[in-house]
Amino acid sequence: MTTHSDTSTLHNQLQRDGFAFVTADIMRNLLEAQSLSDWPVFAASWNELGPDTYLAARGRHRRRRHAVFAADAGGEIRREPHQPHYQSLTYNTLQGDIQRWFEPLQPAIADGASLRGILAFSRELFGALAPATGRWHIEVHQFRIEARAGEAGEPTPEGVHRDGVDYVLVLLIDRTNIESGTTTIHAHDGTLLGNFTLTHALDAALVDDARVCHGVTAVTPLDPARPAHRDVLVVTFKAAS
Repeated sequence: MTTHSDTSTLHNQLQRDGFAFVTADIMRNLLEAQSLSDWPVFAASWNELGPDTYLAARGRHRRRRHAVFAADAGGEIRREPHQPHYQSLTYNTLQGDIQRWFEPLQPAIADGASLRGILAFSRELFGALAPATGRWHIEVHQFRIEARAGEAGEPTPEGVHRDGVDYVLVLLIDRTNIESGTTTIHAHDGTLLGNFTLTHALDAALVDDARVCHGVTAVTPLDPARPAHRDVLVVTFKAAS
């Protein structure tokens, strides 16, 4: 059962530190207060991601889908028309200042219980941290990072960075034949504030993007002869202008 103390502890930790690592057991309880009824279908949808052609042009391997939602402080969370993902060079020195179009989230995933529960939980948590925000711009990213023999996968090829939003949720969906992939949290001057590794499905990182920077170390195959991947869901919340 989710308790009020679970939520308040997380809220207080984000207020104090600017980030939080949430273990799968706690995260499952928090999300089951919404619903994870379609989780097997949700997790399996990572097998249907399209290649990130922008990154492939730089010799890196990543698959993804993307969707945009809008939400008021209360009421419906609405999917917006498909649109590009944009970051300025200030936040993404590798691929900034370009409009990047990715394949959209499949309708059954975008409308399914798991994602809708994750979005509702995130709005409640982040909304409590920013009570003056009346409307949110939400972006949802499905990522699969692939690692190959002699070729590490880079979860954050742009390095330690900020996303240029207000809050970020990173939720582990699956790790197959992967080692490393340690999340690092840094102050703006580069000082390391914390590190942890998302290892179990539903392990999560929560980040106050204005206050801290984050990155993830490269992943390598445990067995070079077998396919290896790291699947995550990234949800960003930014106050709508």
